[in-house]
Parts: sequence; structure tokens; C-alpha cells
Amino acid sequence: MFCDDMWQRTAELMKAVHDHPFNVALGDGTLDPGRFAFYIVQDGRYLEAFSKTLATASARATDPGEAAFYAQSAHTALAAERMLHAGYIADLGADAAGIATSPTCLAYASFLQATALTAPYPVIAAAVLPCFWIYQDVGTALLGRAGDLDGHPYGKWISTYSDPAFAASVEQAKAIADRLAAAAGPDVRAAMERAYCRAAAYEWMFWDSAWRRETWPTERWLAP
Repeated sequence: MFCDDMWQRTAELMKAVHDHPFNVALGDGTLDPGRFAFYIVQDGRYLEAFSKTLATASARATDPGEAAFYAQSAHTALAAERMLHAGYIADLGADAAGIATSPTCLAYASFLQATALTAPYPVIAAAVLPCFWIYQDVGTALLGRAGDLDGHPYGKWISTYSDPAFAASVEQAKAIADRLAAAAGPDVRAAMERAYCRAAAYEWMFWDSAWRRETWPTERWLAP
């Protein structure tokens, strides 16, 4: 199955995701609020591209159930999850306008948008899967480590991605990818694998960029 193959292929990457100091500190509640604010601002911008990619997947889907799933997921990305982001930005007093879009955020968003515009539907389904699956895996692991989220500074984030309803959406996204991969020819299947692995890599890079509060190294050479 496609999903089993991809999980095995990215096993070392997933260990790196779980072991990243951003996620370790996120789980134990010691993550610097400035780093989390940077992450939340970048993630809100990323979600705009993610939502548009999901909407394209919905438009391309030939199965009505799959079309409905991606349409609902596109709405959720812009509504429920952005409400979570807005709450944290307000709580942290973050100046979102003063935080530039990071190179990694722009690269990941651009990858998704390019995939949506140029790739066949099965490849789009593979490209969006890591954002579902990896977040659910990380959220569930952090909940297991944290236990009681009462009073946890990032409890709302952890509970969002460890929620059974989100897990159900992940299973649906995986089932779609498995079905499409099983029906795909070798070229499309290979493209699905590349898209999944690239998006999974961007997930690690996204957390790493937030940990470093990544900026544009060329910014100092540009006139204001």
C-alpha cells in the first residue's frame, strides 16, 4: 500500500520530526513564546496555500465523496484552524505584520500551489497528505507525553491535532491516496512518491525554520 510504503520510506525523517527541539519543547510546555508566535504566523500563511490546494483537489476529484472531503478540509483549514491561530496570536501579543514570510514557508506554499496547477489529481492527493498525517502523529505523541493538558501553554494546539475527529480525517486522506496509487500507472505512482516525500521534508523544515526564526539572508542588501 502507498501509505505503508511512504511511512517506511520516511521513518528516519519522522524520528527527526519528533526529536526536533521545537517539538520536544512544544510538548513539555517550555517552548519560547516568541518561537511559537513565529511558527503560528507562518503556519497561518501556509494554510492559505494549503486550503487552495485542497480546493483544487476537490475540483479535480472524480469521486463525489473525495470531492466533498477535500472541500470540507479546505474550509476547515481556513476556518477552525485559523481561529486557533488567531487566538494564540492575540494571547501572545504577536505582531503578525512585523514578521516576514520565511523562505521555508514561501517554498512549501509555492510547492503546493505549483503541484495544484500542474500535477494530476493523484499527485495533489499525495502532496497534501503529510500535512494531515504528520500533524496527527505529532499531536498524538505530544498528548501521550504531556498527559494532562490542563494549564499547558500549548494545550489547545496539541488537543487540535490529537483529536479523534482529526484522526478520522487523516484516515480518509490516507485511504484516498492508497486508492489512487493502486490505480495509477508507474509514472504517476512515482510522482506521488516524490510529492509525498517532498512535502514530508518541508514539514520538518517548517518546524526547524520556526525554531531558528528563519529570515532572508539577503534582506540586509535590499533597500527598505
